[in-house]
Amino acid sequence: MQGLLDEQLPLLRYAPAETPVAQFDRQPDDIFLEIGFGGGENLAAVAATRPDAGFIGAEPFINGVASLIRHIDERELSNIRIWDDDVRLILGGMPDACLAGAYVLFPDPWPKRRHAARRILAPAVLDELARLVRPEGSLVLASDHPVAKSWLLQAACSHPDFRWTARRPVDWRTRPQALVPTRYMRKAERESRIPNWFLFERQPG
Repeated sequence: MQGLLDEQLPLLRYAPAETPVAQFDRQPDDIFLEIGFGGGENLAAVAATRPDAGFIGAEPFINGVASLIRHIDERELSNIRIWDDDVRLILGGMPDACLAGAYVLFPDPWPKRRHAARRILAPAVLDELARLVRPEGSLVLASDHPVAKSWLLQAACSHPDFRWTARRPVDWRTRPQALVPTRYMRKAERESRIPNWFLFERQPG
């Protein structure tokens, strides 16, 4: 695995000095960003179903990066680029409305009040996502932690540029069809931790 990591990561690493569309061998129809992709199962699976789109995955933990590279190698994917550091370091350099959507799936909950500053969906990050996701684009949030569910939902609902699309409980209790169940999700369900999915739409204007 270390050999594959050493060989492939330099080729797959997101280049902040370039625009997102310039990262890929062929110009993608849409570009999506996943913040904190964990083991990369979801990112690789979604990228495999959308060869016409480009995907940027941000994950600072090397084990997760190595896992995603293995998935990329096994599936022979060419439409994923990896940022193996804090996503906040690259958001500011991306152009307005360059993303068709963004995912923040099962982030670290940081449930204690004193840890609130470590939560990834801070107001500054939401402001950047509102700038980057094009009108009518999507922001998909998910968690199985009761505290994290509350703060994710509250943070996104309070932002004027995002609209929660749910109309009834089944809408946030059902995994979006395009996303796949990961090992983490299966483990959570075995331990009776129930995931919820919150889909937001970028408002025009």
